[in-house]
Amino acid sequence: MARDSQAALVALNRFGFGARGGASGDLINASSDPRGFVKAELARPNGVLLEAPGLQSTPQLGQAVFAYQDQVKQAREAAKAAAPAETPAQAPGDQKPGLRRNLSLNAAAEISGQMADARPAENTARPEAMQPNAAPPAAKPAPQPLNVIQKTFRAEALARLQRATLVECGFTERLVAFWSNHFCISASKGELARIWAGAFEREAIRPHVLGRFADMLRAVEQHPAMLFFLDNQQSLGPDSRAGQNRKRGLNENLAREIMELHTLGVGGGYTQGDVTSLARIITGWTFAGRQGQLGTPGSFVFNTNAHQPGPQMLLGKTYEPTGLAQGEAALADLARHPSTANFIAAKFVRHFVADDPPPALVARLRDVFVKTDGDLKALATALVDSDEAWRAPLTKMRSPYDFLVASGRLLARVPEDPGLYLNSLNLLGQPLWSPAGPNGFPDTSAAWAAPEGMKLRLDIAAQLGARLGNNIDPLDLLEFAAADAASIETRKTIERAESRQQALALLLMSPEMQRR
Repeated sequence: MARDSQAALVALNRFGFGARGGASGDLINASSDPRGFVKAELARPNGVLLEAPGLQSTPQLGQAVFAYQDQVKQAREAAKAAAPAETPAQAPGDQKPGLRRNLSLNAAAEISGQMADARPAENTARPEAMQPNAAPPAAKPAPQPLNVIQKTFRAEALARLQRATLVECGFTERLVAFWSNHFCISASKGELARIWAGAFEREAIRPHVLGRFADMLRAVEQHPAMLFFLDNQQSLGPDSRAGQNRKRGLNENLAREIMELHTLGVGGGYTQGDVTSLARIITGWTFAGRQGQLGTPGSFVFNTNAHQPGPQMLLGKTYEPTGLAQGEAALADLARHPSTANFIAAKFVRHFVADDPPPALVARLRDVFVKTDGDLKALATALVDSDEAWRAPLTKMRSPYDFLVASGRLLARVPEDPGLYLNSLNLLGQPLWSPAGPNGFPDTSAAWAAPEGMKLRLDIAAQLGARLGNNIDPLDLLEFAAADAASIETRKTIERAESRQQALALLLMSPEMQRR
């Protein structure tokens, strides 16, 4: 071929979610100008924004949670009054969503294989009903409507999955996923975190993915979801009016993660004293509660009564007592700190290029970050323009999310039931918007290449092959996915398969589909 299929494979796999099947022609389009194909999405900044019918703002969702909680409380009280000797039934939504990590491989296959169905199965169990150790019901209960929290979470997940499946290359969606994991929250924190998880990404991450890092940093740290996740609404200045009245002081969670995970990084030159100072500076950063005494319920507010008065010293600089502006000035300086530039550049290269980031490329991106005042579009452009990003072999293991999206794209299956993907993500150890800690999901191949995880992927691939193999020629799909960039070993393996179903499963587990 006159076109560069290998470079096209790099363009689609390293920077995007892989080629789409059907009549998309992604590999052909990418092969004529691979770098231009990737950068084309950067020229459409509005394309990063995500709007879908029914998706609401954070304050609207906060008020919906408060109303739902009030209804649950009233129902409990009514049940208790009606039958005081009986234990009230557990209200829907009371049970916190758990990670379904203990299921057998057969159960994994049964659930994840349903990804192949375009229509949701009528008997598919809902995530909130699929808890480990849950006792089976004595009789099949009447279908119950999803509560507002789970309904919102599923709607947000579906919008994200559909965008990732349908977009041409997927570079900007990969950037969204990167920054969302960098500034992660966990939907397992509680009901507010779960209903806000998608809105947090839509409001604090997406508008700034091709903007300035300082703007994203401020949007993230002032978002109610982050404040709730890291308990800043509980942090009171010891000398503030609220602190003196309640005899409660600082919570340093948010301040510590801002410095360790969001900006400077470990070894970035800060001390425990700086963490405490930043914690004082951002006291009063909270969100309005259900009563709306400080503002619209669920909206960010600055509570002067909880803010630590007086000047504060952070990293050798004194910040005058200017209320909300004191914290915003501190964040702006952290965004421009040399340690932040180095930390972000290294993490960016590690995600897209190699587990051991090439030092020269890290230094080049660090300089771009500094010279452009944290212009993230310039950072992404510099990455695509670098020779290292195209020369490095495709050895990084796709995360479970990347693998499932890439499979759906190649099979030309537009998600209609988010539960099918959500269940598979839970099984594979990457529950959507729910990392185990504030450091997010790991970004190295070793984290996702463990034998147990690969067995689960194989089970998923086998189920997809069993459901779709009769109607699909895997060799045709291989042409969509890699064309003549596919290895001889992969092609021979698929050709020697005993059936189309087995061949499709082998294709989905091939390096061309598992590596980026």
